[in-house]
Amino acid sequence: MALPLEPARRLHVLHLHSTFDAGGKERRSVALMNRFGGALEHTVVSAQADALGARSLLARGVLAHFPLGFPPLAGKPGVRRLQALARAMQGFDLVCTYNWGAMDAVMAHAAFAPLFGLPPLVHHEDGFNADEAERLKPRRNWYRRIALARAGALVVPSRLLEDVALGAWHQPVAKVHRIGNGIDTAAFARKPRPDALPRVIKRPGEKWVGTMAGLRAVKNLPRMVRAFRHLPEHWQLVIVGEGPERETILRTAIDLDIGHRVHLPGAVPDPAAAVGLFDLFALSSDSEQFPLSVVEAMAAGLAVVAPAVGDVATIVSEENARFITAPGDEAAFAEAQLALAQDELAQRRIGASNRVLAQREYDESVMVQRYAQVYAQVMGRTRFP
Repeated sequence: MALPLEPARRLHVLHLHSTFDAGGKERRSVALMNRFGGALEHTVVSAQADALGARSLLARGVLAHFPLGFPPLAGKPGVRRLQALARAMQGFDLVCTYNWGAMDAVMAHAAFAPLFGLPPLVHHEDGFNADEAERLKPRRNWYRRIALARAGALVVPSRLLEDVALGAWHQPVAKVHRIGNGIDTAAFARKPRPDALPRVIKRPGEKWVGTMAGLRAVKNLPRMVRAFRHLPEHWQLVIVGEGPERETILRTAIDLDIGHRVHLPGAVPDPAAAVGLFDLFALSSDSEQFPLSVVEAMAAGLAVVAPAVGDVATIVSEENARFITAPGDEAAFAEAQLALAQDELAQRRIGASNRVLAQREYDESVMVQRYAQVYAQVMGRTRFP
């Protein structure tokens, strides 16, 4: 008599994030979790324990735990602390770490993986905070080189980060994988309701410059406010997101006497329900790599004004390229925003070309397939999950 087959065990993935608020890397991580569905089990840790905004984006049926008491990801990297982090990684099938905020866990894996029989690790690097926006810190470069020694793969979204990984971090070519961020382009093609955002409603005759960003110093949102002040009165600036720079942004708007035209409705759980309300998308960051918000704006059929940080200049369509300005040139950024705001024909033409490009190159299905290939390779499997 044949014995009944046991059901296949779910693979259990540990995710170690610097923050799990609903920023670009977190939304990408959730998109992957949602796509892999019930075939995986996830444990998610945020270095900032209260920064869990992306949790609300998880689809029903995705099995995810958010444990209390995981060893802190930040602190002095002494031997005992690194051993505690290594022990906490035991029992999982794959460890995924994200950005500098999780690098101590990567170091713990490098130091103690053989001793504790740790699972393979894939590190994801999406960019830098304000303290490394202009120049990488040599000590951090050195730390990354050592910590990444046992990582099975290093995934980056941009050409710039790929160059950094191969050069400054001395990573072997076979370990570095560049995977552009992808989105559900069909979701962003739908027109949202005028009241889709909390505390602000789009009224007839209004035009909106909009952005989706964490309100952090590296996003330099006061620059966006200063550039916006030159636009006609019927234009409004809508900055969707949350973060510590909120009061600084509002103070800049009030000081310029445009506080009544600058709106900060907070974060939204579903960007696709909001981006389509914008008439023009703007990005003002000092540092980016492959900003998901730009791809989302393109999928919604918007023209983009931004400094040429990271891969932005190569992400947008050729028609949009002349509105991508030199990094740090605030006057050029303001001029580009005003010129595009005054040319509705250019807005529609560029928006249409951006949408076509987004659907062809940046759809989520392509991204998911490439991540699955990397994870399977690192785990020695033929497929993932």
